[in-house]
Amino acid sequence: MSLDGKLALVTGASRGIGYHSALALAKAGAHVICVARTVGGLEELDDEIQAAGGQATLVPLDLLDFDAIDRLGGSIFERWGKLDILVGNAGMLGSLSPIEHIEPKTFEKVFALNVTANWRLMRSLSPLLREADHGRAIFMTSSAADENKPFWGAYAASYSALQTLVETWAAENQKSGLSIGLLDPGPMETALRASAMPGEDRANLQHPSEIGARLLASLA
Repeated sequence: MSLDGKLALVTGASRGIGYHSALALAKAGAHVICVARTVGGLEELDDEIQAAGGQATLVPLDLLDFDAIDRLGGSIFERWGKLDILVGNAGMLGSLSPIEHIEPKTFEKVFALNVTANWRLMRSLSPLLREADHGRAIFMTSSAADENKPFWGAYAASYSALQTLVETWAAENQKSGLSIGLLDPGPMETALRASAMPGEDRANLQHPSEIGARLLASLA
């Protein structure tokens, strides 16, 4: 799949699924705007993208700074005037505990990143996606949203909310030319999964690099 001349944005790009999503898009020819808090991880990604002959713009940004998301949209408009692909990947686990034991600050932060930040991305970037010939937005989700597993309340509820938000946005844009969808990576060897299941045999998990082909297929 060739993405030559396309502009893509990936959140949570400094490691794991976001890192390899950005790398796959760059290898396919897209110029990738890589968004994450961790500067070191972004610089490592940029080195690998350049080594593969690709191009990237690094944006160190905390997605909990919602006003910064709006400024990012303005900056993209001023420089490029459009956005072809949005990959909403950044997310957090919070704590695994009974619902009544979740700290309010933890619950609110999980929803702020997993739901509200993605809504702010939709709000800020949708005009740019509409300027593309075929704007596409993919949001990473989790099977936890549908499983109602004990102790996963905040994380599962946030992804359930995200799924509803994305599906509603897709329904609202059926005639707009935008393609909007969800992608569940499944069990992968990521830092988030390691913190949730520290005793798991990681040898049985998919490596995050395997997300690339699936992401490109979902954009086709």
